[in-house]
Amino acid sequence: MRGAAFFLVLLLAGAALSRAAAPAECWKLRKDGHSAEAQSCFEMLMRSSNAYERAEGFWGLEQWEQASAQFRLATQPENSKPLYKVRWGMLLHERFNESDAADLFHEALAKDPSNAEAYVGLAMISADGFDGKAEEYAAKALALDSKLAEAHELMAALALENDDREAAATEADKAIALEDDALDAMAIHAAIELIADRAPDAWFAKIDAVTGGKGSGCGEAYARVAHQLELHYRYEDAVTYYRKAIAADPRLWAAHSALGIELMRLGQEDEPRQELELSYNNGYRDAATVNSLRLLDSYKNFDTIRDDTTILKLDKNESALLAPYMQPELHTILATYAKKYRMTLPGLVQVEVYPNHEDFAVRTMGMPGLGALGVTFGEVIAMDSPSARRPGDFNWGATLWHEMSHVYILTATNHRVPRWFTEGLAVYEEGQRSPEWSNRATPEVILAIRDKKLLPVARLDRGFVYPDYPSQVIVSYFQAGTICDFIEAEWGEEKLLDMVHSYAQRVTTPHVIQQDLGLSSEEFDKQYLVWIDQKYGAEAAHFDEWREKLKALATAAEQKQYDAVVQQGPTVLALYPEYVDDANVYELMAEADRARGDAKSEEAILIAYEHAGGQQPETLKRLATLEENAGERNDAIATLERLNYIYPVKDEDLHRRLGDLLYAQKQFEGAVREYNAVVASNPVDKAGAEFNLARAYFAAGQKDKAQDSVLAALEIAPGYRPAQKLLLELQQTPPTAK
Repeated sequence: MRGAAFFLVLLLAGAALSRAAAPAECWKLRKDGHSAEAQSCFEMLMRSSNAYERAEGFWGLEQWEQASAQFRLATQPENSKPLYKVRWGMLLHERFNESDAADLFHEALAKDPSNAEAYVGLAMISADGFDGKAEEYAAKALALDSKLAEAHELMAALALENDDREAAATEADKAIALEDDALDAMAIHAAIELIADRAPDAWFAKIDAVTGGKGSGCGEAYARVAHQLELHYRYEDAVTYYRKAIAADPRLWAAHSALGIELMRLGQEDEPRQELELSYNNGYRDAATVNSLRLLDSYKNFDTIRDDTTILKLDKNESALLAPYMQPELHTILATYAKKYRMTLPGLVQVEVYPNHEDFAVRTMGMPGLGALGVTFGEVIAMDSPSARRPGDFNWGATLWHEMSHVYILTATNHRVPRWFTEGLAVYEEGQRSPEWSNRATPEVILAIRDKKLLPVARLDRGFVYPDYPSQVIVSYFQAGTICDFIEAEWGEEKLLDMVHSYAQRVTTPHVIQQDLGLSSEEFDKQYLVWIDQKYGAEAAHFDEWREKLKALATAAEQKQYDAVVQQGPTVLALYPEYVDDANVYELMAEADRARGDAKSEEAILIAYEHAGGQQPETLKRLATLEENAGERNDAIATLERLNYIYPVKDEDLHRRLGDLLYAQKQFEGAVREYNAVVASNPVDKAGAEFNLARAYFAAGQKDKAQDSVLAALEIAPGYRPAQKLLLELQQTPPTAK
């Protein structure tokens, strides 16, 4: 630092050390990299006779409990300043207590409705939770105080998270005009340059000029850049800037934690543990840090299965069951996408499968639009196991195809792709893999179409990051997927690949649409809305009618008025045929057909349910029974095979039935897979399971494995006559020629 700026810092430092300093002066010293002076300044505050100043002093010395106790004293008098509650709220926000922090901000506003800083606090909490209210709160703060630089900085950050770079730059400039050391605003500008693949050096030079390249202000600026890169899929770049953050301020524990989590997302374990333990041991114990350490501890419970192209991490209790399904599916996906996207991935793909949804959620902390089934970080995928979800709620096959699409698109674009497009293409690819996995219009989607809540394509990212209403993330996935369906229908699938290549050139969505589709984004929106109305306009217009008629149909079914259900069901079904969730028409009609003894009609309506994307395991198993009874064994096999993508766990009956059908059809390799799944399911009849596996191996020509399995059966039940007979037959059979 040089000249007048340096002289000013010396004056501030001298003032802070010679009298009872104002808290803002102490925080400025720390922000600007003067750690020793800041330490002395906070120590002086700690000895103040004023409880509020003591609170700020303890806070600056990282003695957070003492700080909170002093804030409690400071806020007790009825006439205490609203500022005290705001600052206490900021401390609690920093220390991971969002609920009490929000209460304090609201209490400050009750005392002073014009308190802009309290609205900034609420905006910060909202932004961390991606709940969609952050902009509203920040706007209220600016309406009360348009010169509040912190609110402009927050608006800039929110705009960039929504990839609105122009608005982000404008808000950052407003903050800098108000405060020439607005480091967060400078960080936003640097992030904009990095995201656009331009040199950020000028902005980092300004940050260094203010901070001397060190201190909390410099470290936090680098960390804010890293956070923006993370939200733009630039995970390795985010790691680089989190490292710069802790180099500038080694005591920035939040950055150490963020670095550890980011490295975990890239598939590492040792360095993440070091960074997370460092954060934890220095008092930074937010949920992400604590839960990530617990997750690392749980890795000892996982098997790691490697081959030339994939790494599959499965819980030891599930790996024997799931690996024979997931690993071949991964290979099929790799072959399909390599051909389709005309590229080979540069490294191995790692897929982590979590039987505990909370463990999966830990992998996604701090990311928007989740609640999700899977998430992709470059070439690392984390996803739920089927056992983490209620049967019928989750299709692991569709999720794996979805996430693997992200791996290819992120790689093909060098992580330069808007959220809406990579999500939309991934949803589209699910439907390409199987029509039954296609994008379905849920009731939330139908209502959004009816109420005209679909976003313009140029602003669609916002629906994933900061939703304006509870179901907007679901609606945005649907809209992004159907936009890709629309492009394929009107321009051909090749145009989707052209768009991938265009995004790789670092251009915006309006430019890509104009270049590849020959339309302005506004005209594209108009044509898409016409197309979507043709597909779903009738369902949207008659949604209320459908809902009332479905209720009446469900009531008739409950009262066992089966003739009425069969007669009225087709009319209700025609109003909204994509609905296959709870109390759907398909299952109500099937139940009525079954009660009336009409197996043929029951089978027909359940086939329609299956093809519409219905996934309830018991319903599909009932269909398989009807198909088998009708002599349609191959159809029964296909139905049960579908279930292996939905809920292959905790269901030995599924695997035994499918194994028996495959064996009877002389599909012995498939029978081996299914009987192996029975064995892995820890069945009650273990000897019978091993025997069935042995005879499938024998029929498949794998005599050695057949012998191992039959011996396992006899070890469990030495007197098991069918196994004894099979062992004798094996011993009398000549060895298989090699």
